[in-house]
Amino acid sequence: MKRDIYIDNMDVDLAKEKYYNRLNIKPKFEYIDVEESMDRISFDMVEAKTSSPNYNAAAMDGIAVISERTIGASQVKPISLKEGEDFYYINTGNVLREPYDSVIMIEDCIELEEGKVQILQASYPWKHVRQIGEDIVATEMIIPSNHKIRPIDIGALLSGGIDSVKVYKKPKIGILPTGSEIVEDVKDIKSGSIIDSNSRVFVAEVSKLGGQPHRYSPIEDDYELLKTNILKMVRENDIMLINAGSSAGTKDYTVNIIKELGEVLVHGIALKPGKPTILGIIEGKPVIGIPGYPVSSYLVFDTFIKPLIAKFLGLEEETEDTIKANITKRVFSSFKNKELVRVNLGQVGDRLIATPLSSGAGATMSLVRADGIGIIPQNIEGVEAGEEIDVRLLKPLEEIKKTIVSIGSHDLIMDILGDMTKLSSGHVGSIGGIMAIRRGECHIAPIHLLDEKTGEYNISSIKKYFAGKDMSLIKGVKRLQGFMVRKEDKGLVKNFKDLLNKDVSFVNRQRGAGTRVLLDYHLGKENIDSDKIKGYKRELNTHMAVASAVESGEKTVGLGVYSAAKAMDLDFIEVAYEDYDFLIERFMLKDEKVKRFIDILTSKEFEQRVLALGGYKTKNIGDILPI
Repeated sequence: MKRDIYIDNMDVDLAKEKYYNRLNIKPKFEYIDVEESMDRISFDMVEAKTSSPNYNAAAMDGIAVISERTIGASQVKPISLKEGEDFYYINTGNVLREPYDSVIMIEDCIELEEGKVQILQASYPWKHVRQIGEDIVATEMIIPSNHKIRPIDIGALLSGGIDSVKVYKKPKIGILPTGSEIVEDVKDIKSGSIIDSNSRVFVAEVSKLGGQPHRYSPIEDDYELLKTNILKMVRENDIMLINAGSSAGTKDYTVNIIKELGEVLVHGIALKPGKPTILGIIEGKPVIGIPGYPVSSYLVFDTFIKPLIAKFLGLEEETEDTIKANITKRVFSSFKNKELVRVNLGQVGDRLIATPLSSGAGATMSLVRADGIGIIPQNIEGVEAGEEIDVRLLKPLEEIKKTIVSIGSHDLIMDILGDMTKLSSGHVGSIGGIMAIRRGECHIAPIHLLDEKTGEYNISSIKKYFAGKDMSLIKGVKRLQGFMVRKEDKGLVKNFKDLLNKDVSFVNRQRGAGTRVLLDYHLGKENIDSDKIKGYKRELNTHMAVASAVESGEKTVGLGVYSAAKAMDLDFIEVAYEDYDFLIERFMLKDEKVKRFIDILTSKEFEQRVLALGGYKTKNIGDILPI
């Protein structure tokens, strides 16, 4: 099979317009019991068959009276009424019989001898009476067409005498994962295999949107086998999603199969991630080839499939709920593509701050952690730090406003803090955190910067970058740094000079990280040339990423915290304890979010969870040092 190439780099909106205009979507309907209609979409307007109430009903417990017989009643001139002639006892909801036309509450009646009551106030026609059709009048509209049925609507429909309702039939969505490397069960994961997570995400999304998902077992990269199964899927469903195989690899067969069985309208859109999307038609039905990377697949689903399902359900495409935010670092973007950037959000002062997360199309956790999707338009080459961008919200704005924005050094305790309070954590290293505080882009900055002259942590760096400014340092933890190695490599690295051994491959932290500063401090102290360390220029952004690189065998050793080594079951050679603290502008200490953060930091629960990780000391945690 020849390698395919992208035939398009089409604008997203143009691609949607071209594709949807060619599809001859004919929504179907069905009748279902009203009691089963929650979240379904009404096909036609629904009119009441009966009035509600369908009789004149008492609205209170009391006595039913003929109102004209109560005229003149007062405290100085009470009127006595006789049961059976002037009144009868009635309860809420009971039928008000003719000629009675009013209800007096029981607490406004004075009981006399048996069968008689006295009233001190006149009543008037239809007082405390729910008249026929007061709520619903027969033939009036209960719900309009194209309406998503809510719990209260179900009550109104039943009250109006409706027992079944005409709704849009759920479109059947066929979901076909492809690829010889795909496995269905986590127990089958091994080197070179990938768990099929995308199709499960699609199933959940389709169900949430009101469709009927039909997930097929993964098909290996075999042209004829794929063609047979795609054709089968087309004949069993209304919309077809083919995951993976949409790119330009030698085994990316999807586009050629769609061409053979039908028509490809678009292959390649100006969207990153998501460029190799295929929009095709087979037997008059939409068939969409979705890239295999998790982030790409999610964003393509959101961009093309979500509005397509809406069309089958008689709904309008939802407009994007966007808001302006200032981005914290420079983002490069291709002039040719619209770029979607996952971001964390938080309000600092009167500004909404957007911190970009991992940009890779396969970085699933960037979507899990994201508060929004930053939109970098086509025809510009990125944005500079501090610029304003549009962000599509993934979480409620009010929730985001309650979030503490933390930008700085990474540590596993940040995950614990994030579990105990609303925390947006960006990992850019200690120096990056200091710069973020200077730009007013975060509430706190976790830092651990060693002064190479004094051996002191953090204080001298704060004085250097914030001379004359009122700053404070919230004391955090003392954490153990050391060499992380696989157990089978134990003995290869005992000290910093062993990093020069030809059998040792190192993985580093990014420039500006406190761990990088610690490394360079020891290298300088021992006159070790970093250029002679194999892997010194290989940089990762977190301790867990370093530990993972070592555990996988990609690298022999990395410098990091004990808790990361323990989490990945690595051997650990101690180097030193260091201070991991939180930098903050002093006026921020009055912020309620920060007060809550300090309360959690000093709580017994937090201490217990941190100590359970291993490699931490919590003496003086939560102390505040003015600087």
